[in-house]
Amino acid sequence: MNTPLSTTSKLRLAGVSKSFFAPRTQQTTLAVADVSLDIQAGEFICIVGPSGCGKSTVLNMIAGLDQATAGVIEKDGVPITGPGADRGVMFQDYALMPWQTVQQNVGFGLYHGTPGAGLSTAQRAERVRHFIELVGLNGSEKKYPHQLSGGMRQRVALARLLANGPDVLLMDEPLGALDAQTRLILQIELLRIWGQTAPREQRKTAVFITHDIEEAVFLADRVVVMSSHPGRVRAILDIPLPRPRDEHVRGDPDYGRLVEKIWSLIREEAYRAIGGVDTTVQAAAPVGV
Repeated sequence: MNTPLSTTSKLRLAGVSKSFFAPRTQQTTLAVADVSLDIQAGEFICIVGPSGCGKSTVLNMIAGLDQATAGVIEKDGVPITGPGADRGVMFQDYALMPWQTVQQNVGFGLYHGTPGAGLSTAQRAERVRHFIELVGLNGSEKKYPHQLSGGMRQRVALARLLANGPDVLLMDEPLGALDAQTRLILQIELLRIWGQTAPREQRKTAVFITHDIEEAVFLADRVVVMSSHPGRVRAILDIPLPRPRDEHVRGDPDYGRLVEKIWSLIREEAYRAIGGVDTTVQAAAPVGV
């Protein structure tokens, strides 16, 4: 069931749908249908679902990069009509400027955009220094992206996101391009930087898109499970695992049960999305069926 809508939410999606028109074929595709979701301040929400279910479309509408065809999207009770510095977006491909150093990439918004308005040069420099330190990149300030590992590049992207001071963090598969070991480490680091040991009112509100169910359960307060064609909210699951979380959480039986429950909700569509067959269903079918 969808979470009841609340006028006090940090983010509120009510009956949101999105259609795309293809001029070449003159066809309209309904990508997302009737999505309603209520996100409180300081929550960490993960959205999972099979490929093509509209996860990124939902994130882009919250960011103001796409406009909903129907329904309402609000932040703090105010409709979202376009991009804003109050919502920071982080993508899978880092989106770093290769001709700029770590320091310059992290400070770009502060020196060239609205997030730095009202700050002195010294205050901007201190803010850049603080977030480079927060993500553990001390000593790499003068390096360029090509001199960094994938994990370090993603840390730069995260530092840049945080340096701009948004209320809401919107992350679209930010760890998806990393190797498995680096990904596990950065999941823990992300929770630390997000502030999982701090009171909820001191945390940023985070919306995180991922295909990785284990990652979603490890990170989230709640997991939104979407189905596809068109994308809809199929279920919203509370993740009652205690915080702070570290690698030991992965051995908790409740963690495994939550992962399996989410997989059971999307398994059939996930197989269908790649043209495969769910062999667990075949095995259960009577002979000759």
